[in-house]
Amino acid sequence: MTLTQEEMNNYTAILHEELIPAMGCTEPIAIAYAAAKAKSLFNGDLERFTVKCSGNIIKNVKGVTVPNSGGQKGIPAAAALGIVGGDSDKALEVIAGVTDEDREACRKLVEREICEVTLAEGVANLYIDVALYGKDHMAEVIIDGTHTNIVKMVQDGTVLLDRTEGVQSAGKRGKGDRTKMTFQGLIEYARTVDLDSVKALLEMQMSYNTAISDEGLTGAWGAEVGRTLLETYGSDLKFRAVARAAAGSDARMSGCPKPVVINSGSGNQGITVSLPVITYAEVWKKSHDETLRALIVSNLVSIYIKHYIGPLSAFCGAVSASTGAGAAITFMATDGDARKMAMTVTNTLANVGGILCDGAKPSCAAKIASSLQAALMAHAMSMKDRVFKGGEGIVEKDIEDTIRNIGYIGKVGMKGTDTDILNVMIGQIDPKDYVC
Repeated sequence: MTLTQEEMNNYTAILHEELIPAMGCTEPIAIAYAAAKAKSLFNGDLERFTVKCSGNIIKNVKGVTVPNSGGQKGIPAAAALGIVGGDSDKALEVIAGVTDEDREACRKLVEREICEVTLAEGVANLYIDVALYGKDHMAEVIIDGTHTNIVKMVQDGTVLLDRTEGVQSAGKRGKGDRTKMTFQGLIEYARTVDLDSVKALLEMQMSYNTAISDEGLTGAWGAEVGRTLLETYGSDLKFRAVARAAAGSDARMSGCPKPVVINSGSGNQGITVSLPVITYAEVWKKSHDETLRALIVSNLVSIYIKHYIGPLSAFCGAVSASTGAGAAITFMATDGDARKMAMTVTNTLANVGGILCDGAKPSCAAKIASSLQAALMAHAMSMKDRVFKGGEGIVEKDIEDTIRNIGYIGKVGMKGTDTDILNVMIGQIDPKDYVC
């Protein structure tokens, strides 16, 4: 197939919108960003502040260390660090420049216990409302839909911005329209795009994500999933690729301040789509341009699957990201054979489509490792022309239909599961009451 220039431009726009640098898990960072923006609007002495979040934000902040915070965790810490040391002009790198004094000020602000955290009902899965209050002043910032999408700003009762009625869907954000993506189209784009239009972006992804992976492999971060795999199976290419991705998550989930280039709003997904592809490209001695084209495949396959599911759900994003990595490795192995790439995607989704997301925390590294092992097995199967057949479970004959099925399950079918996971995590449900 041949893509029009408009179609080519759409894929380029999507990559530029999705592949952005972020420090730390994006949910606490988004809270810090909203808080920093609110602080920029606030005058006077702070007497109290409130953070209203969707359940998925609460789920993804509860167990993860806020980077650059000196080991602090939780929503009050994320908001407080944004207030005392955040630079809202830096978006998802909002707390990159905090100092020791800021970290101490953050601790003291949290210890004052003037932060009220509440669950926002009936909102999007990604929703954050931060409000600051003083004796005579207030400021409020609301983020909705994506991690940096500010839809409302209020200063001392005056509404400075209100786009709450026009929040964009997961399909179209900015200039890129994800509803116009197709599996065949993204492969053709990866084969033919002038790399100059995305080269700097992909090279930044390679550089940043490799650096945090190296940190995870050399330091004692989290449960050390990556180091364990490398020490145990390091002579095997597959496990080296898996270990490098897991190590990046080990570091990121435990507060490493190194930035990563994200995918689909997630640093873990950005790490997962890139490190295995880079590892295989190095061993297979692929040229720099060949590696960049494979990274395009990996990123776009992940984005394509995830846009059906939405930014946050009970469906673990490591699965869609690993599927992208597997497809990209098949792309490199077959010179872009779309049929075999579709086999890899099918084989992966048919296997690990049920991994649950129970929030951001160190065990994300293990879920990345499990998903990538499934993706690499799927790649091995496709290389031998073996694939799960249409009609078997959620698998369809057409790869587009299989991807849509996964999207429906992740967005609609697992909605109740998402609520139950949150209720268990915050103690609203005692599973012992339901044991037969």
